Amino acid sequence: QVQLVESGGGLVQAGGSLRLSCAASGRTFSRYVIGWFRQAPGKEREFVAAINWSGVITGYGGSVKGRFTISRDNAKNTVYLQMNTLNAEDTAVYYCAAVPGIGHPPISREEYDDWGQGTQVTVSS
Repeated sequence: QVQLVESGGGLVQAGGSLRLSCAASGRTFSRYVIGWFRQAPGKEREFVAAINWSGVITGYGGSVKGRFTISRDNAKNTVYLQMNTLNAEDTAVYYCAAVPGIGHPPISREEYDDWGQGTQVTVSS
């Protein structure tokens, strides 16, 4: 099990950028796949991005591809989500999630075991 804490959310104007962080506890962080998901009011929690244990393999949801970048620093037990060219549709609570494994990062939320508490991102138009 790993404990996850998100940070970096806030209010930003459309077209702006934010960088979210997901800090994890535990000495085996490098063995975990990390995913980012988001949930807007009244909507299902949707996949945003994920990264494998080494950082070599990444995946993105269709609505963020080309605008968001996921990365990780295993020495700091942290995964980042750089979000550029934000728009109002990106407004949501963003969650990071973890699952142990060395394969391709899954995009289904049901495959993740541990979740953070979320951080609010609000984009004003």
